Amino acid sequence: MSEKDPLTGILVALVTPFTPDGADIDADALRRHIDRLIDAGVHGLVPGGSTGEFTALTLAERKELTEICVKAADGRVPVIAGTGALSTAEAVELSAHAAEVGARALMIVPPFYDAPDLAQLRGYLKAVYDASGLPIVYYNIPSATGVNLTAGQIAELGDIEGVEYLKDTSGDAVALSELLLAHTDRITAFNGWDTLTFFGLVSGATGSVWGATNVIPELSMRLWDAVAVRGDLAEGRRLWEKIWPICDFLEAHNYAAAIKTGMELTGHPAGPVREPFALLDETARAEFSRLLTAAGVL
Repeated sequence: MSEKDPLTGILVALVTPFTPDGADIDADALRRHIDRLIDAGVHGLVPGGSTGEFTALTLAERKELTEICVKAADGRVPVIAGTGALSTAEAVELSAHAAEVGARALMIVPPFYDAPDLAQLRGYLKAVYDASGLPIVYYNIPSATGVNLTAGQIAELGDIEGVEYLKDTSGDAVALSELLLAHTDRITAFNGWDTLTFFGLVSGATGSVWGATNVIPELSMRLWDAVAVRGDLAEGRRLWEKIWPICDFLEAHNYAAAIKTGMELTGHPAGPVREPFALLDETARAEFSRLLTAAGVL
């Protein structure tokens, strides 16, 4: 894949597998998982985001994670490294490293404790691009960051050199519609809210940055093929009837914990989540198992 190829399709918001004690990244499990996802046909990998528990990783671990993913992907699909941070200096360090080791693009979340204003956010994104030279996917997740931008303001971020894409995890279907219909010349939008995946694809999103794909890669790719490739909305709806309850379940729990529980249930364990969080309890596991069985996954 050349650096000029645009990002598109199902980009997996990747889990970070840990060793059983949670102390270290389980590189072997991560490589096996990446092979499985690529074999299923996914279009890209997005490590170091919310699904990947990036806030629980040290700076060294975040770099290690990017390196493992780039080597494991081995050019088969692009790696879009999550390198957003609480400070510009740390985001720049992570982003420059990602560029050095071969990431294709960056996913940048705003500082997520004290929300920057729009001018500060623009400066932060510019600094990241100046240090890395890589295309930026702006990670819009206002529920976690407190950075609430209108669709028009998000589109204006596309005027910053390097800011080419959006992962929209706002859950706001109206704003996503505006971005997809009125601002496509300024920024390319990916849906990033699980239960809006079908809506996003049929509304013209370039793809989806989708955590559920860790658990249901084959179903995810069948949905993409039906809706985005063949335009078969009837088949897409049939598939979405199976997928939506899974997505709804994931959004009702700690997301990373639910994803890793689902992977364990489907025979692809990725270890624990880091404390204070934990995998789902037996009641929730039984419900999740029922949903996966109904979808034909188990």
